[in-house]
Amino acid sequence: MSDGIDRLIRGVERGVVWLAGLGAVIVLVQMVWITYGVFVRYGLGKPDRMVTEATALLLFPVAFAGLAFALREDAFPKVTMMTDQLRPGARRFFDILNHLLMLGVGGFFAYAGVSATIRSFNSGVASEILHWPRYMFWAPGAVALVLFTLYTALRLIRLIMRPAPSGDL
Repeated sequence: MSDGIDRLIRGVERGVVWLAGLGAVIVLVQMVWITYGVFVRYGLGKPDRMVTEATALLLFPVAFAGLAFALREDAFPKVTMMTDQLRPGARRFFDILNHLLMLGVGGFFAYAGVSATIRSFNSGVASEILHWPRYMFWAPGAVALVLFTLYTALRLIRLIMRPAPSGDL
């Protein structure tokens, strides 16, 4: 069973890396677009209204694109001053609790993101200036949140399945 979970985690991690790469591409697009917007506004004296709206709409997918990658790289901020003093079994308990909290929060936001994507798709609402369908901006963030939740659940299962360090808890 452990081999199956590890193989599934490796497969999901490939998607995690690709999604983080997509987030990096979106950041590059934003960077170029904002630079263009600043140049046109102050260099040519003709502000481009699309830059502000596009940048704002692209913030949602960028905000969550690297979330699962941060979990993969163990890059979330942690305060380990107290947990470092605990026995390995107690540390494992807090790791499981931490993953449960991430799963709960990730699940809530994944639900909200998918729900918003579906509602914006069904309503056909478009952005005010760009006239692009809003679901196109909600969908990448929703996918990122669902992937984060799935990845967290798989890592939690693997953490629970591993035996506790010997002689502790």
